[in-house]
Amino acid sequence: MKYRVITFTGALFLAPLMAQADGSAIDKVYHPYVQPLERELEWRMITSEGDSLQKLSYGQSLSDRLYVEGYLTASEENDNFRLHSYELEAKWQLTEQGEYAIDWGLVTELEKSNIRDQWEAATGLLMEKQWGRWVGAANLWLEYEWGDDIEEEFETALSMQARYRLSPKFEPAIEYYAGEETRAIGPVALGDIRFSAGKKLHWETGVLFGVGKQSPNATLRFLTEFEF
Repeated sequence: MKYRVITFTGALFLAPLMAQADGSAIDKVYHPYVQPLERELEWRMITSEGDSLQKLSYGQSLSDRLYVEGYLTASEENDNFRLHSYELEAKWQLTEQGEYAIDWGLVTELEKSNIRDQWEAATGLLMEKQWGRWVGAANLWLEYEWGDDIEEEFETALSMQARYRLSPKFEPAIEYYAGEETRAIGPVALGDIRFSAGKKLHWETGVLFGVGKQSPNATLRFLTEFEF
């Protein structure tokens, strides 16, 4: 157990130095948990300097450890809005919550561009730990891109979140993202609005401020998930 804690802590300090993912690494922080019989519709938007990327998805759990989700991704650049890519994602919960000092999960993604013959595969190691009302989460990503007019190579990325469980409806947090062209940190707010048994709306919103010349000055991110 001590070894797992040391590994997790070391990853948090070393990953920012290793991150080399192309483009913006800002998206969302994944958590390693799967709920049985879970179904949800999700919408995300990442916007910066007049451009935006939006994702619409449907997902459901196939067991108490496996969750699958399909995405349509659209991009808007210079007032041109178009379908950008298709994506399939699977998340595995590797350990029971509280079984070890850190909760572990794994997510894999396969994305196909709708614009040209390009593919991307990614695997993310998901980690989460609670300290009283504080919750820390980290995602370490390994990505590979191939296809036309693209350099085939492995890349890495990092996303981290520390949030305070103030109430189920409102939790303040701070997030950090790292990639080859991204170093960003900023405040995020999230929460759940429950309607009835098994139905709720999860929301997230935040602004990430760029660190360094390559990152945009500010990036806004929004997310809503309707679980039913």
